[in-house]
Amino acid sequence: MNSVYAQRRARLAAQLGPHAVAIIPTAPERPRNRDSDFPYRHDSYFYYLTGFTEPHAWLVLTGDGHSTLFCQPKDLEREIWDGYRLGPEAAPGALGVDAALAVGELDARLPRLLENHSAVWYPFATHSGLAARVEGWLAPVRARVRFGALCPTQQNDLCVLLDEMRLVKDTHEQDVMRRAAQISAGAHVRAMQTSAQMLRAGQDVREYHLEAELLHEFRRHGAQSVAYNSIVAAGANACVLHYRADTAPIRAGELVLIDAGCELDGYASDITRTFPANGQFTGPQRALYDLVLASQEAAIAATRAGARFTDPHEATVAVLAQGLLDLGLLDKTKVGTVQDVIANRAYFPFYMHRTGHWLGMDVHDCGSYVEPAEIGQVSQRRDPLSGEVIQDRPSRILRAGMVLTIEPGLYVRPGADVPAQFHGIGIRIEDDAIVTDTGCELITRGVPVKADDIEALMR
Repeated sequence: MNSVYAQRRARLAAQLGPHAVAIIPTAPERPRNRDSDFPYRHDSYFYYLTGFTEPHAWLVLTGDGHSTLFCQPKDLEREIWDGYRLGPEAAPGALGVDAALAVGELDARLPRLLENHSAVWYPFATHSGLAARVEGWLAPVRARVRFGALCPTQQNDLCVLLDEMRLVKDTHEQDVMRRAAQISAGAHVRAMQTSAQMLRAGQDVREYHLEAELLHEFRRHGAQSVAYNSIVAAGANACVLHYRADTAPIRAGELVLIDAGCELDGYASDITRTFPANGQFTGPQRALYDLVLASQEAAIAATRAGARFTDPHEATVAVLAQGLLDLGLLDKTKVGTVQDVIANRAYFPFYMHRTGHWLGMDVHDCGSYVEPAEIGQVSQRRDPLSGEVIQDRPSRILRAGMVLTIEPGLYVRPGADVPAQFHGIGIRIEDDAIVTDTGCELITRGVPVKADDIEALMR
């Protein structure tokens, strides 16, 4: 495993330039309340280059490929309270770095490590106070120029390089993400079946009951955490996009929307399924569900290497726009043709988010959505709803190994012009896709997606 991180450090070093230094901190510990911290989660950039999960650590990498880790020293008394520390002595052998020092030496060592280099790289706008610390380390270097020392004259955003590296997942990353997706799919299956079983038994079922099933399944299979706060939304709560699992009752005849995924070894999964609480869709529910699924299938067909990132979204919108007209959710006499619906974004009250996002170490992973080679090609348009002038740049061209979600939805709030049988129905279907040369690999289909298959599972 060390070779994976060493290869990444070498690739990054080659891009820094021969006389440059990169500084990458991990995330700080964060207090939850008195004498209690939130569960610690490392910084994704730092972990990508080291595989190291302890807090209070820094990586310094030079353009010639030399790596120095600063970490907590061994302290047997503190380890009784806080757990095992790797320590600087063991770090080179365990992590494959060239050198390791106690983190308490960071401020004293950094000026010398920066001296006689032309540029310093660090992640901009990700760590509060980091820019000021860099300035503090440069001050004593600048004071030594009278003795012949050279002070870096450039400060560059390391995210620019690391985002591009992280955007295309290597085989190790893909394997971890497949396993995370498998665990999360099993958790969704468990929640679906639990909902139907409890209702059949006449039990009181609440959103938090299903959230508990998800968490149990995540941890039972070795996932360290949730990738994000789980959404378990019963009935009309599904029309709230970022709803949190709460105390609302789950009732037969209503739908349940679950958007949940585990984090495994630093990598996220992200699945949404919408299912009938008791295992049987009603007619209006089935009509909307089949429309959302058809739009997802269109988006999946548009996802392949060489396509644009926006292509799946445009394919989704075309199907949803036609379906909204066909089902009477949009009045043709008021909104016009399907082309008018798309051009004027008349579908927006029912579908207000994009069809996907990058997925990786972060659930909304890093990486530009603009094609780098075409970033200078700018066009302007006026948004038909807000009137805001939008600066458009060419969308990212998909490459094999990129990972993204495909997640269309429909959310129907009560309204005078909305057919009553659809009121309060919220549906989203989300899968994780690895882009391939010929299409995409859906890694989350361990949980059913077709309405008939969901009903069969819940029976």
